[in-house]
Amino acid sequence: MATKPGVDTIAVNRRARFDYDITETVEAGLVLTGTEVKSLRAGKASITEAFATVRDGELWLVQAHIPEYAFGNRTNHDPTRQRKLLVHRREVEQLRRFTQERGRTLVPMRLYWKDGRAKLLVGLGQGKAQHDKRADLAAKDAQRQMQRALRERQRA
Repeated sequence: MATKPGVDTIAVNRRARFDYDITETVEAGLVLTGTEVKSLRAGKASITEAFATVRDGELWLVQAHIPEYAFGNRTNHDPTRQRKLLVHRREVEQLRRFTQERGRTLVPMRLYWKDGRAKLLVGLGQGKAQHDKRADLAAKDAQRQMQRALRERQRA
C-alpha cells in the first residue's frame, strides 16, 4: 500500500479485507492519553481484534491493544481501554444507520500518523461467508499463476 507524504503507518489490520467486504472508509482521529501517544510513537499497537461501535451519539474504538509505555509510571494507561474516535456528527449518524442493518460492522483497517496526529481508517463492511473467502483465495492464486506464466514467457 503506497503511503502519502507526512503519513507514517503504525499498525495495519491485514485480515480486514479478507474477512469483510469493505464498501467505503472513514478517517477518524483518536482521543489518547500521553503514555498511549508515546507507546504509539514507539510503533507498538494491534488493531486486528478491534472494532468500532456507535454509542450515545459517539464513535468508540473497542478492543484495540496499545501496550503500556515502557518508561511510564503508575499512571500508565490500560492497554485495551475503549478509545473515543473523532468524526463529524453527521458521519456518526451515517455510521449508526449503517451498522443497524444485519451483518454490517465498522472495521479498523489502518492506524497511522498524519501531520503529527494519530488517525484511524475505519472500513464500513459486511462479513464474508466462508465460500466467499475461498473464492477470493482461488482468484488470488489464479492471478499469481498467470503472472508467473507471463514472467516465464518473457524470459524465454
